[in-house]
Amino acid sequence: MDALQLATFQAVIEAGSFDAAARSLHVTPSAVSQRIKALEQDVGQVLVRRAKPCEPTEAGRALVRFAGQVSLLEREALAAARGGLTGSRVRVSVVVNADSLHTWFLPALTRLPHLIFDLHQDDQEYTADLLRAGTVMAGVTAQHVAVQGCRVEPLGAMRYLAVAAPSLNFQDFATTPVILLNRKDELQHRFMGPSVDPPVHYVPAAASFVDAVRLGLGWALVPEQIAVQDLAAGRLVELTPGRHLDVPLYWQCWRIESDVLAELTRAVKTEASAALRA
Repeated sequence: MDALQLATFQAVIEAGSFDAAARSLHVTPSAVSQRIKALEQDVGQVLVRRAKPCEPTEAGRALVRFAGQVSLLEREALAAARGGLTGSRVRVSVVVNADSLHTWFLPALTRLPHLIFDLHQDDQEYTADLLRAGTVMAGVTAQHVAVQGCRVEPLGAMRYLAVAAPSLNFQDFATTPVILLNRKDELQHRFMGPSVDPPVHYVPAAASFVDAVRLGLGWALVPEQIAVQDLAAGRLVELTPGRHLDVPLYWQCWRIESDVLAELTRAVKTEASAALRA
């Protein structure tokens, strides 16, 4: 495949439109359109769904990861030719679950000041979907089976405690309101049992989620790293002392020989070993 056409395809998918891709590539929208049409003719399939935003078709999804890998390896080779990765600005796309992002993950990125990051957020049960689609290069996930084309390594377990504000009139798990991050959030129901159906508040931001618990809106499972400070200060009380929920987390990244991904993997595993349960 033509490298220029492949890079243009990647730019369209990342930018979301032909015009935005043209601006990032410093060419005209007409040139972008011509390159995409030529690539589609070579492949024999429509690769881009012309929508807002532009999305890869089923055939195009097969090229998204390949285009990203070619781009990453090309940038690494260029950086190495210029004397190493230091000073280069390689962009790395990563998907992380909200609780990891809110607690332990960001310090790992500070170990890599020569990289820039495009972070995506999703529930740990769904982050592998972005790896599967080729949208990201790496991610924190609850999936222990490697996505095709990726390698997987265990990180440790994130421990959750069932907590509530002292002011909350907690009766039982069936009738007291529970707080969920979004409709993908199944942690609380895993803890209560699938047959329990309490009233639900949805609070879709990790920091606001914990604030809602502190204010007594409802109870929730909160990461141990956050809960212990509030428990010690009396802002929260534990509903089931001695009982917790451990969620194993895994690191998955593209299975290519990339110095950037190797560096990122080491930084994430170092941070995880200090923050997560063995």
